[in-house]
Amino acid sequence: MADANGLFVSFEGGEGAGKSTQIRRLAERLRERGHEVLVTREPGGSPGAEAVRHVLLSGAAEMFGTRMEAILFAAARNDHVEDVIRPALARSIIVLCDRFMDSSRVYQGVTGNLEPDYIEALQRVAVNGVVPDCTLILDIPAAVGLERARKRASTVASPDRFEKEEMQTHEKRREAFLDIAAREPERCHVIDAQKSEDEIAAEIAGIIDKRLGIADIAARSEAAQ
Repeated sequence: MADANGLFVSFEGGEGAGKSTQIRRLAERLRERGHEVLVTREPGGSPGAEAVRHVLLSGAAEMFGTRMEAILFAAARNDHVEDVIRPALARSIIVLCDRFMDSSRVYQGVTGNLEPDYIEALQRVAVNGVVPDCTLILDIPAAVGLERARKRASTVASPDRFEKEEMQTHEKRREAFLDIAAREPERCHVIDAQKSEDEIAAEIAGIIDKRLGIADIAARSEAAQ
């Protein structure tokens, strides 16, 4: 868990799962209730990490292989954690992050065919003890998610290098996210991303309200000691 007073929530899932929409809605809801919220993303989130993001998503690093990509992701994550996430949590801010360490486990680990021990070693260095308190995995069949992503790309920008990959690869990633959720049920919550936007937002709100209630109880207990 994050060793701070804030709440760290990561959003994970395949392409087109609707993470950005739900992060925006949750941030608005929390702010309306008086919470200070930081919305961030990976790769990116800090000046150094944003520079690495361009290299990664443009495909410029692809020629150097998955191992080098994993190192770049880890370097960007560490900069993001130390410059942005950890300081925010220390100020009791709620941090909502679009992708975090589980994406590296899935994208570079499972479908990048890198050894689990190698990926986990990189993650330990990258996060330096800052692990999400809660991870929301928006689950959607690869075919449905990719169709959404392609429609978005046709109106916003070209697909990034990950969106261009084969359907089988995307479905394998979906299964990998579900496997992480099964192994870490205390942290991870799987949400059906084919539900309506309002239904998903309501389910997420319930999960986060419960987390905030647990955090409040713990804080009061600590103060009383």
